[in-house]
Amino acid sequence: MRIDQIQIKTSDIQKTKAFYQNIFGLFILENDQKSITFQAGTSILKFIEDPSFDSIYHFAFNIPENQLEEAIQWCKDKVDLIVLEDKSVVTNFENWNAHSIYFFDHNGNLLEFIARHDLNNEQVGDFNAASILSISEIGIVTESPLQLGNQLIEEHGLHFFTQNTNTEKFAAIGDHEGLLILVQPTRNWYPTQIPSESNPVKITLENNENIIELDF
Repeated sequence: MRIDQIQIKTSDIQKTKAFYQNIFGLFILENDQKSITFQAGTSILKFIEDPSFDSIYHFAFNIPENQLEEAIQWCKDKVDLIVLEDKSVVTNFENWNAHSIYFFDHNGNLLEFIARHDLNNEQVGDFNAASILSISEIGIVTESPLQLGNQLIEEHGLHFFTQNTNTEKFAAIGDHEGLLILVQPTRNWYPTQIPSESNPVKITLENNENIIELDF
């Protein structure tokens, strides 16, 4: 399953442009007074301005599975990586066979670079904006993750992520290429103490050559 596009809100288009273009180096596909759209690897990241919006999203980018250390170095003069309790900045997801680093954008959105070792996506050379492969995860807040997961499976032929322990508090739909992260309200976004909130998000997925449009 691939995430082709996510559309989320921002309270300030100009600050969003400054972060994702100037700091992150993403290419702008479209830009007007009320929206801005970036190319993020094979995915599209679109922001719609809503000056009253006062919340955050969590989403992740796939990076080459062999370039986590290079990504850490690239981030150092751009963002403050979140330091974990063990004083490291790297989370080892053993069940997922993946390693991640976390940081915030200017909106306070929780961003993640994840190196998934079950994907054959190694790259050589320096890490840069072009090394961002795709949007690999988007968080969706719902009262019943399992119920929503089963609904998505029934309506769209999706499936639970088999390497995740899916529960009523946290579930994942998809695979290493793309995941919908389903969490209950007020569950803290790992690795922070920030409680999750339900926010509008539009998602375009590609699964078994089928295009799926979701609106939460």
